[in-house]
Amino acid sequence: MIAHISLVVRDYDEAIEFYTTKLDFVLLEDTQLSDSKRWVIVKPPGSSGCCLLLAKASNEEQASRIGNQTGGRVFLFLHTDDFWRDYKKMCELEINFVRQPTEFDYGTVAVFEDLYGNLWDFIQPSGKNSINNLS
Repeated sequence: MIAHISLVVRDYDEAIEFYTTKLDFVLLEDTQLSDSKRWVIVKPPGSSGCCLLLAKASNEEQASRIGNQTGGRVFLFLHTDDFWRDYKKMCELEINFVRQPTEFDYGTVAVFEDLYGNLWDFIQPSGKNSINNLS
């Protein structure tokens, strides 16, 4: 089981603010490890799976990856049980959607950017044809 995915960020506090206020993620841990390093873990509400480890860039090489850890491809996938409710709320909170909602056999999908420009698929899977059931 994958426990955490590390997401390189510019600043711990601005990243915590974005994920907890704009995406309603839960702050699970924020522990100071050294003068410049913290262990910061957030997760989507209701999730019992993988969490995000917010990792502040500590050098220029790491900083160059902020917002583009996957070369411009969608990086992370956020599921919802009510697409239109959450999409509307995210729009009101000025989340930038770079691809508008589209209906597919596997569900309703839109693509948004996080505060740094990383791309996320925002998905409400549809029943048995869900991408969760593809193998």
